[in-house]
This record gives sequence, C-alpha cells and structure tokens, in this order.
Amino acid sequence: MKKSFVKVGLILFLLSGASLQAQDSDSDSREQFSFGIKAGINNSNVWDEQGQSFVAKSKFGFAGGFFLGIPIGKTIGFQPEILLSQKGFKASGIIVDYPYSYTNTSTYIDFPLQLQLKPVGFLTILAGPQYSYLIHSKNVFTFASDTLAQEQEFNNDNIRKNIFGFVVGADVIINKFVVSGRLGWDLMNNHGDGTSSTPRYKNQWIQATVGFKI
Repeated sequence: MKKSFVKVGLILFLLSGASLQAQDSDSDSREQFSFGIKAGINNSNVWDEQGQSFVAKSKFGFAGGFFLGIPIGKTIGFQPEILLSQKGFKASGIIVDYPYSYTNTSTYIDFPLQLQLKPVGFLTILAGPQYSYLIHSKNVFTFASDTLAQEQEFNNDNIRKNIFGFVVGADVIINKFVVSGRLGWDLMNNHGDGTSSTPRYKNQWIQATVGFKI
C-alpha cells in the first residue's frame, strides 16, 4: 500500500503542475452541473493475499466511462461515475508441489459515489465509496508441469461478483478538459462463499484518466 500512496502522490503532483495552466481561466464553474466522458488506465494489484506461496505483481488495464458533477454549494458537490474498469494482477506460486504463473484480468462496472471538495475553480478533491460488479474474468495459465490438479484449483473458484470499495483522488479542470488521478481499494475479498481454494485477495489500483465535459 505504501508504494501505491507514493504513486498516487506523484500523479497528484503532476496534476498540480498542470493546474497552473488553468489559473488563467476567468470562468468559475463550481456551481454548475457538469457531465462528461473520461478514459485512461488502471495500474492494479492485489493485497491481503493468502495462499500457497502466492506472489502478485501489478498489471495495466483500461478504465473509462461517464461522470456527473452535482453542485451542493460553491465548494461542495457530489460526483457519481459509471466506469468500465479492468483490474487484475500477475501471479506465481506453488500448487501440488508444482510451480505456476498466471495473469488475471477482471472487468468490472464501477460505480464510485464521490464527495467533491472544490477549494478553487480548477481543482476538485474527491473521496467516497464504490460499488463494483464483476462482468468478466480471464486467467492465462503457465505451468511448469501440465497437471489437471493445478488447473482445477482455479477453475473451481467461487468468485464474488458484488464488491464494495473506496476511492480517493483529484480532478484538475483545464477549460473543458479534466485530468484525473485516483487511488482505490476493495473492502471485500474475492471469495464468494469462502469455498474457493485460490489465493484470497482484494483489488487495489491507481487510475489516471483524461476527460472532457460535454
């Protein structure tokens, strides 16, 4: 998690540099409703791993969708979003005395419900809960020994499809463009009913997107 906070800190530092360009704008749209589209990437990994010598590494995936800005006042607002979000990881370990490696790519529909804090016109700080629904999961396996026992360990999963998490980050508004950085993590692990034999994990991700207000 420490590395994730360092990465998101770097993203927010770069965003603050970009915001210097936005200070020349005379308009202040903090009290206006806004709607837009955004697209970018996730750099995701997992945490709270438990398993048989399970080691995970991060991987990149797509993130994009729609956002809505609802002002409550000049400095406070509400920002729900609907995103198609790819998360996952690269992993290696040992099952039945044989080493394995695989890549997991899980595609979610994310619904972050974020509180907006708008100290100035070009900067919005956001935080709030997120609901995610798993629509597809793909595993690519590589085994040192081709054994059915290893593959069955993963194919018999009972994976949770409904997951709650939390996100925090910032938006920098440059005219109609929005440059965003987010740090997010699941509050629930991937097991559906506790019977899955694969490593237990929770997703964590850093998200960087560029959006446009319509």
